Amino acid sequence: MAAARSALASAGRAANEAVSFVVFMLLDALELLLCLLYKVADYVAEGAWRPCYCSSSAVAAPGKIVVAERGGSKVVSMLSSTKLLLEDVSDTLYTRPSLLAGAAGSSSPPSFSRRREKARPSASATTLTVHSAIVQILRGKAAGAGDDEHKPYPSPRWSDCHCANCNPADADRLFVHVEGPHDGGDTEEDVLFIHGFISSSGFWTETVLPHVSREARARRRLFAVDLLGFGRSPKPADSLYTLREHVEMIERSVIERYKVGAFHIVAHSLGSILALALAVKYPAAVRSITLVAPPYFPVPKGEMGTQYVLRAVAPRRVWPAIAFGASVACWYEHLGRTVSIVLCKHHRLWELAFRVFTLYRVRTYLMDGFFCHTHIASWHTLHNIICGSAGKIDKCLEAVRDQLTCGVTIYHGGDDELLPVGCSYAVQSKIPRANVKVIDGKDHVTIVVQRQRELARELEEIWDTKR
Repeated sequence: MAAARSALASAGRAANEAVSFVVFMLLDALELLLCLLYKVADYVAEGAWRPCYCSSSAVAAPGKIVVAERGGSKVVSMLSSTKLLLEDVSDTLYTRPSLLAGAAGSSSPPSFSRRREKARPSASATTLTVHSAIVQILRGKAAGAGDDEHKPYPSPRWSDCHCANCNPADADRLFVHVEGPHDGGDTEEDVLFIHGFISSSGFWTETVLPHVSREARARRRLFAVDLLGFGRSPKPADSLYTLREHVEMIERSVIERYKVGAFHIVAHSLGSILALALAVKYPAAVRSITLVAPPYFPVPKGEMGTQYVLRAVAPRRVWPAIAFGASVACWYEHLGRTVSIVLCKHHRLWELAFRVFTLYRVRTYLMDGFFCHTHIASWHTLHNIICGSAGKIDKCLEAVRDQLTCGVTIYHGGDDELLPVGCSYAVQSKIPRANVKVIDGKDHVTIVVQRQRELARELEEIWDTKR
């Protein structure tokens, strides 16, 4: 019987691989067609040719964009005083070999190259060639009003939703849901909730927060943010949605605005990476860290970290379904944009149809999070945070282990098919004091959504623990 089950499992894996190869070959061909269609559509709608990441085109960083090297980091400076470390940009944005390219024996050249020029007194200057899609965004940032030479991306773009919720009037701060005294005068500490990828603050405000006890609320303010590019927060078309940008927006919108002192962090999935980066930045203020399904993949020696994480998160398999969805989101820029146009641009129509179909008996907060984002936000966040953090997250984990004394608790669903339980145990291997709790029968979402009462109670116990 055991031999039969093993043979059946092997046959299933072989069938999955065979079907996946055919399906993704077809998707590769569809991606090429969509690339051409969107170039024409963007030119008609926005009056400019827009480069994309599926090409290997690269141009020098000219004009208003100055590239210099300081302290071993390549820095892009613009007239607006905005700076971007090129190391913040994941190479998986533009180096994603297709199955078609692999079958043809071709590979895309790297989009960054460098040639040394004369050194300057303040910094060793370099000339870099940067992928044209990145340069286009940087040019848009640097371009002033009336600059017709380099038209910035309109925000929102023609392919994005134009409703008020998706385009808030305050473009400088995130949407923050706050419960408790706003002045913080009567609170001992605060709690910051950070959602995961393609989600919103509703993931917490509609699940866990209603079950936090009155006693816990009396002593703490509860903050739940919509991350940059998601929910009711700004969705700038000229952002690369790097780890640095996400963290700085959380600082500006929550920590500085509400004068947060001591605080706990609760984060789900992708939000775990932001939580660790934030904790390292405020080591004396963080009282506890709770991570739910953290996306941590230790990179074996000899592997390129970003590419390894890309293959781990998006294995280009049709089954399980969640792996197929992740693969489409990670590997196909234009197919992802098509999905965004169909679902996100028309999210109000889909939400109304769902309410009517369910006779208004089912709450739609998960749909709100899934639909309310732009493709530029989701595409760059996915690559620059999930894949691009491959090297950074190790340093964050080591800093939490060595520099922070707060408790670290990790929850993971035993049936999580997107991120394996091994991700949480890998975090524990870096932070031995971390307490890993595997919840049987729960997956990547139901680890929170179907046990909100229990999680609220467990969180209160964590917050009350004195270290």
